Order: sequence, then structure tokens, then C-alpha cells
Amino acid sequence: MKRYLIFAFILLLAGGCALSQYEALNKLRMAEMAISQLYIDSIDENKLVEDAIKGMLDNLDPHSAYSGPEETKELNEPLQGNFSGIGITFNMNEDTLYVIQTVAGGPSERVGILAGDRIIAVNDTSIAGVKMTNNQIMKRLRGPKGTEVEVTVLRSPDTINFRITRAEIPIYSVDAAYMVNDSTGYIRLNKFSAETPAEVRKALADLKKAGMKNLILDLTDNGGGYLQAAVDMLGEFLEPGALAVYTEGLNSPRNDNHAFPHGRTPMFADGRLVVMSNQYSASAAEITAGAIQDWDRGLIVGRRSFGKGLVQRPIPFPDGSMIRLTVAHYYTPTGRDIQKPYTKGDRKEYNKDIETRFEHGELMHADSLKYIDSLKVSTLKSHRDIYGGGGIYPDRFVPLDTMEYTKYYRNVMAKGLINKVVIRYVDANRKELVKKYKTDDLFVKEFEVPQSLLTELTDMATADGIEFNQEEYDRSLPLFNTVIKALIGRDVYDNATYFKVYNRHDPVFNEALRLIGSHDYPLLLGPGPVIIDKSSINDVQK
Repeated sequence: MKRYLIFAFILLLAGGCALSQYEALNKLRMAEMAISQLYIDSIDENKLVEDAIKGMLDNLDPHSAYSGPEETKELNEPLQGNFSGIGITFNMNEDTLYVIQTVAGGPSERVGILAGDRIIAVNDTSIAGVKMTNNQIMKRLRGPKGTEVEVTVLRSPDTINFRITRAEIPIYSVDAAYMVNDSTGYIRLNKFSAETPAEVRKALADLKKAGMKNLILDLTDNGGGYLQAAVDMLGEFLEPGALAVYTEGLNSPRNDNHAFPHGRTPMFADGRLVVMSNQYSASAAEITAGAIQDWDRGLIVGRRSFGKGLVQRPIPFPDGSMIRLTVAHYYTPTGRDIQKPYTKGDRKEYNKDIETRFEHGELMHADSLKYIDSLKVSTLKSHRDIYGGGGIYPDRFVPLDTMEYTKYYRNVMAKGLINKVVIRYVDANRKELVKKYKTDDLFVKEFEVPQSLLTELTDMATADGIEFNQEEYDRSLPLFNTVIKALIGRDVYDNATYFKVYNRHDPVFNEALRLIGSHDYPLLLGPGPVIIDKSSINDVQK
């Protein structure tokens, strides 16, 4: 009887007025009420509402999105700068959790867990050999601050039980900060979190103490994060009060964001600055690169950035879920719109953009970059030409090196085999490596990957069904050597060692280093990118 009364009520409403007179909200409510009360089968009303929200957002821009309570928590956690856990960096090796590093001063280090330990059980539940995902394992290790967790560690030949009290664990956005040579420092950022400005200030202070006069800021693969973090960090590079970025939308009036509006002294206002950027640098990373380029504070080296220039406002719901709704565009100080073009509702084509760039040759050939004269602007100090049109265009173009990334290399990487051989090698040789190479600088300079390790890798690949290809292996050998050495360095020393090794092989880094010490810097670059001949930069760091 109730069902018929509701249906009659809906008909009465519809008959009393023309449908066009109803507000869209009433129409949506009527639809939800009709489905929940009249549909032939039982339904989950919460899922029905979630699907309706997702359907609405799918027809908007590519970055408006809905996330459930658990997903929202996972999205926010890295940007908030910390989480509660036991404080380890780990990798999975043959279904066993292998401890790569413990967080300095963290709960695991305090109870005596060491790099190389294998955690085989958590709270009496085996996690070894049961094919758990990383996410499933992290849920067991993480928990509220102050709570305890029991872990069983295999430290051959012994098995040791540890009781660890969880604590707040910092999530760092600075992957590495080190001196490349006597005058040039290097900082790599992986995201823009709440703690990023403080981390960068500490890195700058340490590098300046070590004699830094010039800086390479690595934003490659940096997907962005908090707008305010980028603005605050830019305060260390731009003149106090300089416009860093502004936002504007149909229902959002223009909002200017200034670097240190109250006049605090920047830490690195002088000195040469080169920013590394590529096709995966997005959002806050593009805000940073765009402001540095617009103000002629530094030069951008690499490839055109992603082109994510839409501002999302979080709209939380009581159950912990959230809508991230696009409300405005990001504009650089010269007025360039960072966002690349898109068609509303066509997320598939938008998500293929990087693949499309590759197919059209943009990632490999400078002359494939499209410069639109109507979007040309001038930098704010030297008045050189730069361009809008989606993403930040580099001052110096460095092509993607596709020669070494063979199918054989990709297959070996995809199977996780490099990690496996590295873990085995470090497990067997950690003490000898530390004894022979007292510092990571000595390791970077002198260590060579043994042939036996490469043979083990190819044998393991063959056993895993990857057909050996001599020609492709030879082409990829320099890359295999670099990645293996970098991973060994990371496991034995720290994360910065990885980049000390890998950067020596990276064409974007090497061009940044060449440029920062050249006579071309800072004002002689024209609007067009320059293809870098890799052979001319091989000896930069020798």
C-alpha cells in the first residue's frame, strides 16, 4: 500500500505542474525516491546515491571526482605529511616483506628492527607466502598512535618477536638533497604536501652550509599537491610580494597568491636556478615552474609538463566521503592558463594525452611541440617569449631516450625481477659493502655491478618466461647497470643515494647541470627549445 501511495504522490506532483517548473534538485530527489521505493529488486540506497554523484561528475571536467570514505583517507594521508604506523620502508620479495629502511627515530628503529629483516607475521597472522597486497599489509601495520602491534621477524637464522608501539610517521616530499659539485646543489621533490615548504627550507639551509651557489630543482614526475605549499615554497626563490599564481573561475572571483606578501627574506633569491620538468609534472609542480619561468628567476629543462591547471575544492560529506569539484583555473603570473584543452565528459581521450604525445613524436622531437602565436606572452623581466596552451613549455627541450627502454627491459622490470636480485645481493653482501664503501659518495664513484648479478637477472628472467634477446639486452645494459646500482645504493645507504647514481645517467639532469654552469644562463635563451645531443653531456660529472 505504501508503494502505491508514494507513486500516486509522484504522479500528483507531476500532474500539478509542468516538469520544467521543477528545480533540478527536486527532480533528482523524486528519481531517488521512486527507485528506492518502487524498484522491482532490493537496492543499496547509499550506492545508488554514490552512482548518481559519479554520473554527474563524469560529465564535467576530467578532474572533478568523488571518493568514498576509505579512498578519501588514503588520498589525504600523503599530503597531510604523516600517518600512524611502525616506521619502515619495505619491498615485497617472493611474498615476503623485506625491510629496506627504518625511519630514523621511528618505532621500528627504537625496538631494533634492521634493514634486511623479513617480517613474516603481524599479530600472529602470517603475511609471508600468502600473496597479500601491499595495501593489505599496510592496513595491518598501520593503526592509531599509541597502539601496539606484534611482528615476527626472520633474521636468518633466527626468528625474533617484536612489540612495536605505533607513532606518527612523517611522509617526506623531499626525496633527495645533495651537492652535485662544489657549487651546485640538487633537491628532488615528489609532491607538494603540508610539510614541503619546511622540508625545502631545511634542504636549502643544509646545502648553503655546504657551499651551494646554484640549485637544480627536480620536479620530474611530481604530480602536485597543495597550492599553498607551492606558493610558500616559491617564497624562497622569488622577490617578496611577487605574484606566484592566481586562480579564477565563473563562480570564483580572481584570487592572487603572492610569495611572502609580508616581506620575509627568501633563502635563495640569488644564484642560478634550473628546474627539471617532464610530461608527468603536474598541478603545483607546474605552478612552481611557471612562476619561476615567468619571473625569469630560472630556466626550465626537460619536456612540456602535464597541463593540470584546474582548481579542485574539497566538499566533504558526514560519512567521510568527498567530492573534489573543479571551481577555477590556475594562471601563471603572466596570465598563462596551465590547463591543457579537454572535452567535457570525454575522460578517455584526456587520459590518453601522454600516449598521444608519444605517438605524435612530441616527447622525442622538439619540432613536434606546437607553439600557438596567439598564446605567446613575454616574461616579466627580460621580456623573452614564452607560450601558453596547456602545461609549461621548457626553455631547453631534452628528448625522451627510447633507445635503452627496450621491450626486454620493460618485461624484466614489469616482473619485479630487478628488485628481487637486488634484495638477494644486498642481503648477502650488506656488511661487506658498508665496510668497503665507507660513504655513499665512495659507493657512487667506485662500485660496479658484478657480471654475476647481471647473469642471475637474465637467468631469472628466462625462468620466468621472458625470452632473452641479446640485441635488446645490449641496448639496455647501461640502464640495467644504472638501476641495479641505484637500488643497491638506496638499500645500503638511503634514498638520496639512488638519485646520486641515477642522475648521472639522466639526460634531463645532465642538461640541467650543463646549463647551470654555461654562458647561456640566464637570458640568452629564445622561445624555441633546443634538442640536446646526449653524447655531448656524457662527461659533465666526471
